[in-house]
Amino acid sequence: MVITAKGRATRQRIVEGTAVYLRGDEPGDVTLDDIRAITGTSKGQIFHYFPGGKEELLLAVARYEAELVLQDQQPHLGALTSRAAWGRWREAVVARYRAQGRHCPLGSLMAQVGGTPGASEVVTALLARWQEDLRLGIVAMREAGLVGDVDADRLAAAFIAGIQGGVQVLRSTGSTAHLEAVLDALLEGFGLAGPKIRS
Repeated sequence: MVITAKGRATRQRIVEGTAVYLRGDEPGDVTLDDIRAITGTSKGQIFHYFPGGKEELLLAVARYEAELVLQDQQPHLGALTSRAAWGRWREAVVARYRAQGRHCPLGSLMAQVGGTPGASEVVTALLARWQEDLRLGIVAMREAGLVGDVDADRLAAAFIAGIQGGVQVLRSTGSTAHLEAVLDALLEGFGLAGPKIRS
């Protein structure tokens, strides 16, 4: 299906409007009627842009939210070439999740479309891109002689696992303390940042 510029704008408005709604305090399962009311569109428009209905729309919203996870870490995530840059990246990650609090928009979406191949693909693609950016930063630091001969793949994977674990604790407790602790331990332990990084 060829979509005009106006059509792309309408489709994006539906995605963004749905995303804003789902960021609310525990909005629960969203219905197509909710989406129509939120975005000011007709059911016909929704099915025009999302022929697969609600599931296809929610997957599009999940991709949008996944992209925001990475955008919120820029420009730091794409330029991890100094200890100061790693410190700024750490602050951006903590700030994002502190602002997000207990409610995870992407997690809520995954709960609604979980179990589908598309849902798994969204999360897998997000984590792979995130880990690759971290790996490239570690390699840059290693090649500049700023860190030792660390295994960049394993350390990047450890960052991803640590962040995800910290976010899960945040969703239960409302505190970023565990997220901050794991980031600081990895940054300090591998010489990627100074020993006293605090928010």
